[in-house]
Amino acid sequence: MARVFIAALLLGCALHAQQPSTTPPEPPEEDPGQKPRDYAFNPVQAAKEIKAGDFYFKKGNYRAAAQRFNEATLWDSGSPEAFLKLGEAQEKLKDLAAAREAYEKFLMIATDAKAADVVKKKIAKWPEPKTPNQK
Repeated sequence: MARVFIAALLLGCALHAQQPSTTPPEPPEEDPGQKPRDYAFNPVQAAKEIKAGDFYFKKGNYRAAAQRFNEATLWDSGSPEAFLKLGEAQEKLKDLAAAREAYEKFLMIATDAKAADVVKKKIAKWPEPKTPNQK
């Protein structure tokens, strides 16, 4: 009698295991630092990023400064200060193409800024960027 009961129990378990699960599987845990950020206009956060970038720039850590200034441009894409400082940091890193891009965005936003003439003269001294067709 016990054998029949155990056989029925095992058969029931086997049938239950073959049925599809009705509950969805739980999503895997993710590291919040790995998820892509959703940037929305936030001038307060942009100001914090600029302040942090200034700290790194003064310490001579231009790569960290550039990352912070870039974050500031993502939080506030109309911030001339963020683009100007990003250009300065990229220039210190000897990445003239990235510096030129940041400076050009600065000039588009702040055409009448005091630094605009200085930036224009600085860019004019640099060699022209190569196009994909040039070698």
